[in-house]
Amino acid sequence: MPPEVCMAAILETVSATAPSLKVTDATIGAYLEYIAAMVSSMVEDLYFDDFEWKYVAVCPYLAPFLPEADAVSVCTALQARCFKESMPKDAAEDEDEEGEDLCNCEFSLGYGAKILLNNTRLHLKRGKRYGICGYNGCGKSTLMRAIANGQVDNFPPPDVLKTVYVEHDIQSAHEEMSLVDYVCAVTPDRTREDIMKCLNEFGFVEDADAPACIHAKVTGLSGGWKMKLSLARAMLQNADILLLDEPTNHLDVANVAWLENFLTSQTRVTSCIITHDSGFLDRVVTHIIHYEDNRKLKNYKGNLSAFVKRVPRAKSYYELTDENLSFSFPEPGLLDGIKSKGKAIIKMDNCTFTYPGKDKPTVRNISLQASLSSRVAVIGPNGAGKSTLIKMFCGETKPQAGTIWRHQNMRIAYVAQHAFHHLEKHLDETPNEYIQWRYSSGEDREANEQDTKKLTKEEEEEMQKVHVIRGEDGTVQKLVVEALRSRRKSKRSYEYEVKWLNKSEEHNTWLSREKLEEMGWSKMVQRLDQQEALRLGLAARPLTTKFVEKQLGDMGLEAEFATHSRIRGLSGGQKVKVVIAGAMWNNPHILVMDEPTNYLDRDSLGALAGAIRKYGGGVVLISHNREFTDALCPERWVVDNGLLVREGEVAADEKIDMDANQAPDEVTDSLGNVIKVKKEKKLTAREQKKLEKKKAERRKAGLPSDSDEDW
Repeated sequence: MPPEVCMAAILETVSATAPSLKVTDATIGAYLEYIAAMVSSMVEDLYFDDFEWKYVAVCPYLAPFLPEADAVSVCTALQARCFKESMPKDAAEDEDEEGEDLCNCEFSLGYGAKILLNNTRLHLKRGKRYGICGYNGCGKSTLMRAIANGQVDNFPPPDVLKTVYVEHDIQSAHEEMSLVDYVCAVTPDRTREDIMKCLNEFGFVEDADAPACIHAKVTGLSGGWKMKLSLARAMLQNADILLLDEPTNHLDVANVAWLENFLTSQTRVTSCIITHDSGFLDRVVTHIIHYEDNRKLKNYKGNLSAFVKRVPRAKSYYELTDENLSFSFPEPGLLDGIKSKGKAIIKMDNCTFTYPGKDKPTVRNISLQASLSSRVAVIGPNGAGKSTLIKMFCGETKPQAGTIWRHQNMRIAYVAQHAFHHLEKHLDETPNEYIQWRYSSGEDREANEQDTKKLTKEEEEEMQKVHVIRGEDGTVQKLVVEALRSRRKSKRSYEYEVKWLNKSEEHNTWLSREKLEEMGWSKMVQRLDQQEALRLGLAARPLTTKFVEKQLGDMGLEAEFATHSRIRGLSGGQKVKVVIAGAMWNNPHILVMDEPTNYLDRDSLGALAGAIRKYGGGVVLISHNREFTDALCPERWVVDNGLLVREGEVAADEKIDMDANQAPDEVTDSLGNVIKVKKEKKLTAREQKKLEKKKAERRKAGLPSDSDEDW
């Protein structure tokens, strides 16, 4: 910037900021020329240090003529102007393109202390469709939220340009409202007749049995229909610009095709789209707005294919490899009686589930099984019952008819469709703190909060009943169970040590699983099973900051975000990584993920695929991303109209290497202390009998019966 240009900038700045200064005075003019020469040299070197500008280049030479506050104001305004004008401007490809300009502004964007975009330019035209591309965490969603909240400098105000942020996760405050009441609440200027007509156009109907009944509550909609509801709301608000963040999340093939037709038919509405669905970008967008390495946005005319031809390094948007990034899942431990990966560890037989208040079952007569070698894709249209099926599979809900059998020691990790619900209560914690909270009690606290794990009033009353118990010596007593202390392996199942009410520990007895279930203690039996399963899964790792940070690092989350950043500030893709890392902490035998591809960029998708291929446990995926599931899952569970059809090939069976999966004899904690791992010793029948006799003698002597000396 030449000195004469700097001088002109100084005169304009002084005129606007400190008009009392007589710039025509010869002495003042000489001082200003000297300031212009110094500023010109600093701008030429792109040197914008606040201290140097304020205390070396500008303020000392204005001090004789202006109060300190005015001199600082002139300096600040001059520095900002010079910084803006000195930054190189990118030539816009669409500068000469025909069409009405909606926005052509320059701005910078940050989040906390991090600069996301620096003095960049955003140019949008009416009726165009822009795909916003960049790696996870670069600030794509932050940019959209900033536009929607009016926080982008020089962006047209809402009374000039109407922008609507289309979200698929509707706020929990509106979840219990009916569809019409919800849309009325967010579009108060529209009549109910207009709203009903618009909802009908978007596929909502009067039929109470339909998956999208117009009189239903918001909470009853599937993820795909919630997206349609948000789009209907946006159109009723007469939006000029639709801001769509991952619009294909939760949408089946038919609804994705519907969304493509809808967006391409809007000739007067501009769309800004963030999605990791490369096919969707190819079929819909007219321009790509790309986050460049220099913290700039750059417009490229054409769809994603045209963009990749011009920028070959962007070919990762089409590939599903883990060359650039890799994830690592912990290996599951051994299960009693399971010597091959193809043997079933969970079975469902003729299961039916109906939601409260509905007459028609959501899913019915479901029969399936899964093993350590399972690689299953659950597919079907929106509202067919996929998520309901998986909730039964994982134990979050209980079928009204049919049976579910699970191996007593198996552990299931479940990542829900709306994955962020795992984190809603922990937004002001770091990911490390969240995982430590979740497992600090020795149990998975999130699993214990499930409705199926909580005791009903009737179950509590059943557990307090008096039972007639025959002792080993033949005596009969009327007793009430107080608690379950431990368990041991019997020939075919497990027996549980029972503490009786108003009896000392020496009177504890062992009862079979079947007997306790008859007595109404099935949930507490399952809880003890889960505690034992979790204890076995966590034997190799202490729950410390160091080890949790490593687990998050294995899922592609750097220490900066894992231990030093609040969950609230993470991007969608980073939050998904936190949820998966938390679910995998207990070394599960089966990993269940409902729409895991939502929010993950192509590199993360490739890394997730690589981790699944190497994982030693079973995997069940619900996803509309056929590219992802076809590459990983030879078996398919097709759900339609509440019924299940199994297709494809069951994964090949193979023997389990019993030695390779053994827990280590020693582990090291975060302070470097070596801890010996206590392992259950397999006893012969003779040794078992001898142990029982020894325990009885210890109880009779008033000593604890579970001492290490017994072994």
